[in-house]
Amino acid sequence: MALLRGSMRGMTLIKVVILARILTPSQFGVYGIAVLVLGLLEILTETGINVVLIQEEGKTDKFISTAWIVSIFRGILISLIILAFAPFISGFFGSANALNLIRFAVLIPLIRGFINPSIVKFQKELAFNKEFWFRSSLFLVDTAFAIALGIITKSEYALIWGMLIAAAFEVVVSFFIVKPIPKVEFDFAKVKKVISRGKWITLAGTFEYLFGHIDDIAVGKLLGIAPLGLYQQAYRVSTLPIAEVGEIFNKVTFPTYIKVSGDRQRLKKAFLKVTSVISLLVIPFGLILFFFAREVVLVLLGDKWLEASEVLKVLAVFGILKAISNSAYSLFLSLKKQEIITLITLVGILGLSIPLIPLINKFGIVGAAYATIIGTLAVAPITFYHLTKIFKNEKN
Repeated sequence: MALLRGSMRGMTLIKVVILARILTPSQFGVYGIAVLVLGLLEILTETGINVVLIQEEGKTDKFISTAWIVSIFRGILISLIILAFAPFISGFFGSANALNLIRFAVLIPLIRGFINPSIVKFQKELAFNKEFWFRSSLFLVDTAFAIALGIITKSEYALIWGMLIAAAFEVVVSFFIVKPIPKVEFDFAKVKKVISRGKWITLAGTFEYLFGHIDDIAVGKLLGIAPLGLYQQAYRVSTLPIAEVGEIFNKVTFPTYIKVSGDRQRLKKAFLKVTSVISLLVIPFGLILFFFAREVVLVLLGDKWLEASEVLKVLAVFGILKAISNSAYSLFLSLKKQEIITLITLVGILGLSIPLIPLINKFGIVGAAYATIIGTLAVAPITFYHLTKIFKNEKN
């Protein structure tokens, strides 16, 4: 998993490093708007079925066909909503250039809807070697096409084309490398069961997405497209090595915690060890980004992105805090306590949103970064309370 996340983010970084010298901050800002819209709708319509399939004891083949049909309808729904609201979205951000790019992006969820849900077995069965080859190949396709088309066209459309081609590749490959192959079957009882257990995943995912992107929305609306491009790239660079460490551990510990969840003492020891290791890994990364922000921006993005160096410092601190605090999420999921994650992320959104606009008006994009730190610190007491409650009471 470390190799997978490292290769994925490494390819993403290569793509950004190369295209940052070809495209302008404004072009990245237009692309950022399209990705914001796409990501928000994918989260809002998330069924939570992948998490439920991993939580489900025994074989989950009986859910695959139903999950596939639901996924197809979800992709169609997302595409139609984006088409309907594209003019309003581009108007909200004051960017006419974003309109056609948003419309073009509707093809991505439409294609993704046909992916074979059986790929969740890689994580459920701890087959991370297979997960590595599958996911890394997708990112390689995305990166290669985005860079090639970016060099040829010098257009932000290259970034969407990379995502689109990778999505089509994922659909095709998913039907060859994992079984069973879904059929055109629909079982309402199974859908009801999944939605009942997955509703908290949907809410938590929505809140987590808003926590991660409400600052982007505010920056784009208040400061414009170019500052949005600067802020988003600084965010990606600053949180890339830090947040990815946390993501690696969360991906691995979620199914592992499930296997030891019956022994709370063992679970507690495992959680404390994982959190300690995450802290030891992310803090040095964050310090490097904080003290050498200008040099990092020059090396990775080029001199036209130097305005992002100050916000990079603040976001490095945010990345450290976020990676450590998120270590509890996989534990809560393993105990089927999705509602706790929903509560935590809601509090985080409030902690971020309340000071966000005043701080942006006073400090610009650096103010948005300050707000992310406040939002992360706001959830710490709630996370600590629920962890204490879980480990103190054996029946919880």
